[in-house]
Amino acid sequence: MRPTRLLPIALLVTAAGVVAACGGSTPGWTYAPAPPITPPPSVEPSTEPSGAPSLTPSGQPSAPPAESPEPSGSAAPSGELVVIDVEALNILFTQTTLTAPADQPFQINFANNDAGIPHNVEIKDGTGAVLFLGEIFNGIETRVYDVPALAAGEYQFLCTVHPTTMLGILTVGG
Repeated sequence: MRPTRLLPIALLVTAAGVVAACGGSTPGWTYAPAPPITPPPSVEPSTEPSGAPSLTPSGQPSAPPAESPEPSGSAAPSGELVVIDVEALNILFTQTTLTAPADQPFQINFANNDAGIPHNVEIKDGTGAVLFLGEIFNGIETRVYDVPALAAGEYQFLCTVHPTTMLGILTVGG
């Protein structure tokens, strides 16, 4: 055989090896922790005119919350735990804006609908400090995250595995 006839056969064998390596049960991605991000200016937490407490570095209000009327919209009557539904699908959050009550704990019902792909929910304040970090888990599965009370303001929520495609704004108290 001439050397030029071996080239197509060598290419075919190499291509078959690449296809075989990619066709196994191992996902085509690897997990690497997300680098810290700088949130846009619009996610700076703010306080309500009534003087709602600001967050301490621990993420807890600096003073006990004052009694105030429930914000309109998604807040539950006093004493009821608010549950917010969040879904991951096609490596995106299907909801990019969320609303939660100020100064009271709430839950995130997180449905990871990406089969075999890990996701979670993290909440950061305007300085980039992590206020809540949910467990990373593979889909298709649902987890309920218990989120501590947050002061009124805007926060960023994201998936720490996919922080460039999976992010949104959480408005607390509004």
